[in-house]
This record gives sequence, structure tokens and C-alpha cells, in this order.
Amino acid sequence: MGGIMEKIKVLLVDDNEVVREGLKSILEPQPDIEVIGQATDGLDAVAKAEELRPDVILMDAQMPVMDGTEATKRIKQSLPGVKVLFLTVYGDYVGGALAAGASWYLTKDCRRQDLLEGIRVLAQSSRTKAKRAC
Repeated sequence: MGGIMEKIKVLLVDDNEVVREGLKSILEPQPDIEVIGQATDGLDAVAKAEELRPDVILMDAQMPVMDGTEATKRIKQSLPGVKVLFLTVYGDYVGGALAAGASWYLTKDCRRQDLLEGIRVLAQSSRTKAKRAC
């Protein structure tokens, strides 16, 4: 592989603006990651995913209008190749998240390195499921 490396396109989905902006501030300085959009709820996430075609979606579990589990199911139906990383306060959502099609699961108290590793592994992975929790 020579030349310019293609950046990992990431969509941020969380109803909390401070969380989205915090994630963006962690991801933007990374030379191999590009934040291509943000969504404030699950319904918005489905529309943005179909429009923007991200490689990886960082998905919160509990949001208004549509939760992360339902949004993940709908996104995976129309975009089966997209990888969804659940990033949530609630550690007990892991089973539902993985059943809905999520590929990775982290709690919001994880380390920055774990988040970056999850994004990079998913972007490079051809596996359909990978599970990690911190």
C-alpha cells in the first residue's frame, strides 16, 4: 500500500452536544480519522448514515426519538458494511447492542486509547462482530 492513506470516516451520534464535541476534539487531531457528521438522535443517525456513508459510527444507547439499538438495526439493514461502535454510560446494553448489529462496545469512562483502537480495528476489520468493553 503506497501513497496517501484514506481516512476513516466517522459519524458521531449522541443527544448530548458536549459529548459529541468532546469526541470530535479527540478524533480530529488523528491523521487517519475524519469526523464527517453528527446526529442528535437515532432517527437523525439513520438519515445521516445513509447520506454520508461512514466507515464507523459512534452510537449512544439512550436518545430521544429513537434509541441507539433501533437505529443500529435500521442502519445495518441498509448499510450492512458500516461498523457501529456503541459508546455509552450504560454497561448493561451490551447484549442488545451486539444483537442489533453493533461490532464494538465501550463505556464512556474508557480511555482515549481504547476508543481510538476500537475505531481503527473496526475500520480495518472484515469480521462482523468484535466485542470489547472497558
